[in-house]
Amino acid sequence: MPRGMIVTGAGSGIGRAVASLALERGWRVGLLGRTRATLEETAAGRRDALVLPCDVTDEADVEAAFAQAAGAWGRIDAVFNNAGTGAPAAPIDEIALADWRRVCDVNITGAFLVARAAFGQMRRQDPQGGRIINNGSISAHVPRPGTAPYTMSKHAMTGLTRALSLDGRAYGIACGQIDIGNALTDMSAAFTRGVAQADGSVRAEPVMDVAHVATSVLYMAELPEGANVQFHTIMATAMPFIGRG
Repeated sequence: MPRGMIVTGAGSGIGRAVASLALERGWRVGLLGRTRATLEETAAGRRDALVLPCDVTDEADVEAAFAQAAGAWGRIDAVFNNAGTGAPAAPIDEIALADWRRVCDVNITGAFLVARAAFGQMRRQDPQGGRIINNGSISAHVPRPGTAPYTMSKHAMTGLTRALSLDGRAYGIACGQIDIGNALTDMSAAFTRGVAQADGSVRAEPVMDVAHVATSVLYMAELPEGANVQFHTIMATAMPFIGRG
């Protein structure tokens, strides 16, 4: 029987790339995102794509989406906890509280709600178990200038990964984190034109094809029971990560 995977933020970028590759490899994939039209574009009419419009910051939305997927498939085997957002770069004293709260709502509360729904389903199903893959970031290690809300949120994601890894052991639930640097999507296209550096300059940075992220996530998702990638970093080879901060 095909395995079932939930992908949040599946309407664009990294989420779309991961969902599309999973579908190509024979997974049944639940596509979560706020906009039905972009999820339908990702689905592209494929039979095993389940379109689930959902705001990850809304508890009822998340629970309903997971219930629909589990009802359709009988179980959920993997979740890519991917949805995220950022705020305009600025020194912390120039960051509006509303921007801080928006980043926290999506990147922390949303990730928590998705993980909670995934953990609950994987704990209840028979046989128990599954795999949760959290999308961290290079910023889970070192910041870019002016990114306090985003950087703090991705450090929180690492805490969630560690907590789930510990709490999931009793139920066969594995959790790992992928930290991505400069995958080329609409969100990161600006890196090719110039981005602020730690020395105050603005320079273009190397990027990599988002397809490499998708193959990495599927590698993590398709490991056999009893094996787990706890943390995986994939980045454009020459991007300024080592030495940054």
